[in-house]
Formats: sequence, C-alpha cells, structure tokens
Amino acid sequence: MAKHFHPWHLVDPSPWPYVGAFSAFGMTIGGVMYFHSYQYGDLLLLLSMLLVIGTMIVWWRDVIREASFQGHHTLVVQRGLRQGMLLFITSEVMFFFSFFWAFFHASLGPTTEIGGVWPPIGIVPISAFDVPLLNTAVLLTSGATVTWCHDAVIGGDRYNAIVSLFLTVVLGIIFTGLQGMEYYEAPFTIADSVFGSTFFMATGFHGFHVLIGTTFLLVCFFRLLDNHFTRHHHNGLEAAIWYWHFVDFVWIFLFVSIYWWGA
Repeated sequence: MAKHFHPWHLVDPSPWPYVGAFSAFGMTIGGVMYFHSYQYGDLLLLLSMLLVIGTMIVWWRDVIREASFQGHHTLVVQRGLRQGMLLFITSEVMFFFSFFWAFFHASLGPTTEIGGVWPPIGIVPISAFDVPLLNTAVLLTSGATVTWCHDAVIGGDRYNAIVSLFLTVVLGIIFTGLQGMEYYEAPFTIADSVFGSTFFMATGFHGFHVLIGTTFLLVCFFRLLDNHFTRHHHNGLEAAIWYWHFVDFVWIFLFVSIYWWGA
C-alpha cells in the first residue's frame, strides 16, 4: 500500500456502496409490490431487507477495522466524522419538525370533518400519566447512564463505563417493550383520523430511532469490552451518545405536546 503524507483517510475500493444501493432499491420495489399485493413482493422485500442488514454489518465492520486496528482515523478524520454526525442529527430534527408541524396544524385548527374539536370525536387518547410517563422516566434515566458512561471513558474507568453502557442498553430495550405494549393496547389505530396518523407517525418514528440507538449502543458495548475505546479515541461511542441524547430530547417534546397537551 502506498504511503500518504497527509492526515486524511483515502478509503480503499469497496463493493458495499453498490450492494447497499441495489438492496435499498430492491427493498423499495419490494415494498411497493407487497403493499399492492403483487406476487413475490413479500419475498423481494424480505431478501432486500436481509441484504441491507448484511451490508450494514460488513460495511461498519470495515469502518471499525480502519478506526481501531489500522489507525486511519486521525484527528482530522475524526473531526469530519463528528461534523457528519451533527449534519445527520440535523436532518433527523427536520423529520420531526415536519411531524410536529402536521400535528399542530391539525390540532390548533380542527376541521369540521373531525368534529371541530381536538381530540377528534370518537377518539379516546392515551393518558399521558400512565405508560408515557413511565417511558419518560426510563429515557431520562438512560440519558443519565449514557452520560455516566462518557465520563467514565474519559476518566479511564473501564468498569464503570461497561456497567453504565449496559444499563443504558437495558433501559432502551425496556422503553421499546413498553412502547410496544402501549401500541397493542391503544384504543385507536393509525387509520383513525388525523389524530391516529400523526400520533403513530411521530411516536413510531421515534420508536424506530430508539431501536437504532439501542443497536448503536449495543455495538459500542461489545467494542468497549474488546478495548476499542480510549479516553482520546472514542468517536463511535461519542456519536452514539449524541444520537441517544437527541432521542431523549425528541421524546420530551413528544410527551409534552402529543401525549399531554394534545390529549
């Protein structure tokens, strides 16, 4: 391999962007076919999803190897990765901004089609002080434990870092379980007027992000066990922590606006 006298990382040729693009395209086509009951749509969707998951595993395996074992992630590269993560979180903020816009557009001026009131006539909203309040406590606690983990890594305290990150992952799983139970027992569906649409879209998209964040932290947990992180080089863990705080922040807005005020 030729030597490069600069701090940037010029990645080697990789097949994973092509495989990921084709599998994502197949997942889109398969999803449309499945929704319209075309033959083999479900099979194409399933195979494409498995291929996307496989691509994620092997691609990020390469990134971990380049960062932890080959030393390609210099300070300049780490700065670029942090900037990229911040831009990604900003794009996610725009997603939730649109969901909240739709919710407040419908709730602040309810139309005659839904009875001119909010919640719409016939909708029994979920009490904010049952499962949602418990989930709020769970997520806020997980925000504290993930901050504890970050402080432990910076301080070189490996034992506390492992314990706190494990607790964060467990709390994320508990949140997902409680959210699933809430959906199962909800007295309305996504098809029940604009209330059901905005409720399940916003909370469901957030729940999907919790699943991603939990997986992200779980990978960091195993990397922490394998001594991949030091007090000066833990970019992947830092990105996961930023993402988790973003998930916490969005949930506070969801709880206050949709569960409490919107009900």
